[in-house]
Amino acid sequence: MKPLQGKVAVVAGGTRGAGRGIAVSLGEAGATVYVTGRTVRGQHSDMARQETIEETAELVTASGGIGIAVRVDHTQEEEVKALFERVKAEQNGQLDLLVNDIWGGDPLTHWGTPFWEQPLADGLLMQERAIRTHLITSHYAVPLMVAQKKGLIIEITDGIDYRYRGNLYYSLAKISTIHLAASMAEDLRPHGVTALALTPGFLRSEAMLDHFGVTEETWREAAKQDKHFLMSETPTYIGRAVVALASDPAVAEKTGKTLSTWGLSDEYPFTDRDGSRPHWGNYAEEQGFYR
Repeated sequence: MKPLQGKVAVVAGGTRGAGRGIAVSLGEAGATVYVTGRTVRGQHSDMARQETIEETAELVTASGGIGIAVRVDHTQEEEVKALFERVKAEQNGQLDLLVNDIWGGDPLTHWGTPFWEQPLADGLLMQERAIRTHLITSHYAVPLMVAQKKGLIIEITDGIDYRYRGNLYYSLAKISTIHLAASMAEDLRPHGVTALALTPGFLRSEAMLDHFGVTEETWREAAKQDKHFLMSETPTYIGRAVVALASDPAVAEKTGKTLSTWGLSDEYPFTDRDGSRPHWGNYAEEQGFYR
């Protein structure tokens, strides 16, 4: 029997990148996965990407789970409310896992520009998409878990601490999700629900492959442009990290913490898609990134 057979998950922001990797890995583990996002066939979002939630849901099903695509703009409260009403009705009130991976901030991030010279509207919209959406989504998801007296919420972030990430608005968004997890954990502790934050290392997402002009088959060629890309990891890696957490009967011991793919790979026996175990933490220390 697969480790998550019979479990129900919602991956909010599962169109591409880490969200897609998580959804598909949950499918491999046997879960029923609701995949949400704004990009559907024939109706793309402003991210200028081709991936759709239908594709992700189909990959979930092909991997051995049950994928269900639901178009949701998580900035719209009524759409989020309707999503969880549907989950409650279709799954008899069961919700075991919520992954908050809603982002939409890439086209709004102006690297190398001080915050007062960046478009204020972009910075504020990033907070709307990356923080407010997580609050709305958790607000409507948590009652299902509290009623069961169990459940797991994973906030996907970038980085494991409050360190500046090279852009004020980006830093604020990613640090806020860390604090969201820690704060939710305190409120949820008496109800048997766990909340934590999780970060990948250097993520080899579809967008990053396109940025370097390579494919998943030729990705190592990107090292000619950025040597650090050799330590990158596929979205499958964080997906398998989520499966490890969701399968761990002692996961409540991690509530409120900020975890990483590389740290969890030291604890659980999962690997990336090619069998490797990229360890961004060790690599960053060797390179002196955080000194």
